[in-house]
Parts: sequence; C-alpha cells; structure tokens
Amino acid sequence: MAYTTSIRTAPTLIERLVAFKNDLAERHTKHRLYRQTLDELQALSDRELADLGLCRGNLKAIAHDAAFKN
Repeated sequence: MAYTTSIRTAPTLIERLVAFKNDLAERHTKHRLYRQTLDELQALSDRELADLGLCRGNLKAIAHDAAFKN
C-alpha cells in the first residue's frame, strides 16, 4: 500500500517581498490613474460636465470608480 503526503510550506521571505512589491506597484498604478482621471475631469468647464451629465460633486467618486473598480 502506498501513502502520499502533502506538505504545505509557508511562502519564503523572498516570495513575500515580491508579492509586497507587486501589490505596491499595482496600488501605485491605480492611484496614478485615479489622479489623472480626477485632474482631467476637474479641468472641464461646468458646461462640459453638464453635457456629460456630471456635476463637480461627483468627480471624486467617478474617478475612484474608474481607477479601483475592476
């Protein structure tokens, strides 16, 4: 009769550091997209925003949705 053993090992320090670096890079990219979107929306005139059906009070939420919602 054969026995199999499955051994799970915790991630190594290097693997954890790589995952942390990748997480930071992804968060930075999303934040840059948020800032770029917000800056572009804030540059529009009130008339242009109205044409798009937007108001200034919603710009942060719109930029956040654009950057952080998948």
